Amino acid sequence: MTAFADLHHRPGEPLLLPNAWDHASAAALAARGFAAIGTTSLAVAAAVGLPDGAGVTAERTLRLALTLGAEPFLLSVDAEGGFGDDPECVAEFARTLWAAGAVGINLEDGLGPADLHAAKISAVKRAAPGLFVNARTDTYWLGDGDEKDTLSRLDAYQQAGADGVFVPGVADPERIATLVRRLDAPLNVLYSPTGPAVAHLADLGVRRISLGSLLYRRALGAALDAMDDIVGGRVPGGTTPSYDDVRALERPGR
Repeated sequence: MTAFADLHHRPGEPLLLPNAWDHASAAALAARGFAAIGTTSLAVAAAVGLPDGAGVTAERTLRLALTLGAEPFLLSVDAEGGFGDDPECVAEFARTLWAAGAVGINLEDGLGPADLHAAKISAVKRAAPGLFVNARTDTYWLGDGDEKDTLSRLDAYQQAGADGVFVPGVADPERIATLVRRLDAPLNVLYSPTGPAVAHLADLGVRRISLGSLLYRRALGAALDAMDDIVGGRVPGGTTPSYDDVRALERPGR
């Protein structure tokens, strides 16, 4: 088992995974003590004016992985649906991420055929056995949260070799507890400010808690709030890293 996989198997202590969108955000989070950092596809896409979930950010995603993969923290990459429907092409992309230094990949089904997503997972595990595959189903995110469909998909993904499963959008404690009881692989959920707190999710048996695009959206909100304060003649609130603080996040030798 890899060091990243180990972080999913600590009873009562889920992996709290913050999601970064560039080198500075990842380095700042690592400096706060987070041993593992994920990327967020929404921020990677939005930063360059591209749509999220449309399979058009493969190059940007890989470029970010190449930037972050050599850093001392453990890197998991959000690869949407793998940027293609051909399992072997998805596997080749995953192999490239592994070579770049990533230790995990997040693959979403987009409510497409479960057998196709399972085939992608199997192909990735053959191509890069050490890469932690977090298999996401969008039954709650894009669908109506049908429990039977959710469990059927997750079972197929586990059988295909997924190391963990991700159900963004599920927030009801009883439903989360049901998923934990029915699954063999570690359950990942998406943190929501209006949902259960981290400690409650830990008590429910959740093994990984992702922040998704939350930090990126909060950063944009903070920028707009700061401008409102400045226009209104107020000193912007919140924490503002100094110029030197940000310079300290630069990659050594650059």
